[in-house]
Amino acid sequence: MKLTVASVILALIFIGGAIIFARNGAKTDTAVSQNNVSVADGKQIIEIDAKGGYSPSVTIAKANIPTVIKVKTQGTFDCSSALVIQSIGYRANLPPSGETLIEVPPQEAGSTLRGMCAMGMYNFSVKFN
Repeated sequence: MKLTVASVILALIFIGGAIIFARNGAKTDTAVSQNNVSVADGKQIIEIDAKGGYSPSVTIAKANIPTVIKVKTQGTFDCSSALVIQSIGYRANLPPSGETLIEVPPQEAGSTLRGMCAMGMYNFSVKFN
């Protein structure tokens, strides 16, 4: 009996630790990023990964330049595959794996473009400077 109780407690400790570790690991994606932005052929390209949310969650980009958001999926079957960017009238179900290019007209300095899953659980933003 004592061995069973001890085994259950030990298992709960390991499971709790795994959950805490996973949540802390996910928080690193919330950092502001400029590393996912490049310029080619006069267009700004912003890369966003969609799986279990969007990464990075905040991007700093240049204002007043045509922009393409490249959303990459890889085995994405969760809510983040149903993407909505309300300010540009975009709503689509992304493929489980691949790249989706979303044309964004030039944005004014100081504006923020927000994307989210259809349920509103996951989101990302692009801040234009």
